Amino acid sequence: MTLIDEVQKARQKVVTDGYEMSVGEVINLYKDEELVIDPVFQRLFRWDDQRKTRFIESLLLGIPIPPIFVFQDEDGVWELIDGLQRISTVLQLTGDLGGDRAEDLGVLVLNGTRFLPSLDGKRWNPSNKTAKDGLGSKLQIEIKRTRIRVEILKSESADSAKYELFQRLNTGGVSLSEQEVRNSIAVSVNKDFYEWMSDLSKHTSFIHTTRQTDTALDQEAGTELVLRFLAFRILPYKSGMDVHEYLDDALFQLASEKGLDMGKEGVIFKKTFDYLDAALGQSAFQRWNGTDFTGKFLMSLFEVISIGVSKNLPALEAMTAKDRNKCLVAKAQALQDDQTYSKYSGAGIRGTTRLSKLLPIAKRLMKP
Repeated sequence: MTLIDEVQKARQKVVTDGYEMSVGEVINLYKDEELVIDPVFQRLFRWDDQRKTRFIESLLLGIPIPPIFVFQDEDGVWELIDGLQRISTVLQLTGDLGGDRAEDLGVLVLNGTRFLPSLDGKRWNPSNKTAKDGLGSKLQIEIKRTRIRVEILKSESADSAKYELFQRLNTGGVSLSEQEVRNSIAVSVNKDFYEWMSDLSKHTSFIHTTRQTDTALDQEAGTELVLRFLAFRILPYKSGMDVHEYLDDALFQLASEKGLDMGKEGVIFKKTFDYLDAALGQSAFQRWNGTDFTGKFLMSLFEVISIGVSKNLPALEAMTAKDRNKCLVAKAQALQDDQTYSKYSGAGIRGTTRLSKLLPIAKRLMKP
């Protein structure tokens, strides 16, 4: 297939439309539930008040703003794909933002800027009948009449098109982790699957063994580890494939897989980390230095130990708790003496090389 053929084939997967509308029309669509922002996506609304103020200033000054992207479902309802920070800022300002996030944020009070110092302390409506802190009807109307282009991905597009579009576009002016982007689109592919993964990431022994910090929990780092565990267990890793690209594809495949036995996989996940927690606790994924387990959490150890244990569960289940704990400690200590593990787990080894060399031997390395 030539490059031209590949381009034409890929274009057939995406059906789009687009037009301009006023900010006021966008607000009304949201209020009428014809434009929706999924709660999981809404949690990524992170602009501080200074960023929000600068955006409102842009609207007031007539500075062109980038388009927003939406997915139109079969009922004609739009789901916001890109533009979260901008649309949420407007909705917070006007008091129309819904959901738990709105309660956390409260009223948006603007700051003064270099061009508009009198914006300082202004809000959409006055704080009381005699206050002078409201924007006033003239500026409210100007904001609502500002035009914004809406790019529409239609439901006739391939299932993966929305996922691809979200990945490419959704930076939103803030730093999102790879997994936060995956999670947001996973909700629209299979919300039950996302919630199941999220529940697994909150399993006590998993949090304990992986030593999740508050920041890591906030940025869904635990969910990425859950995805890695599931992906490496269920889907073959293709040698040379970028790790994040592999995880992107794995998430879409697993979320779309009708035959995935979430009950069975959930039991395997919980037993794996329960056994590791009982035997090693927070040392589960630390390096053994010959005397003690020390240092930070190591991804190479997580991949080999968790996958290896999960694939040896029948043998481990047959052991007494005391023998199982002793066995797992010994196996974790012995990893550093394994020539293949040592060669492909050190600093400077690419993730693609590490996975292609170590995943196939994880079961052997952790076999009782």
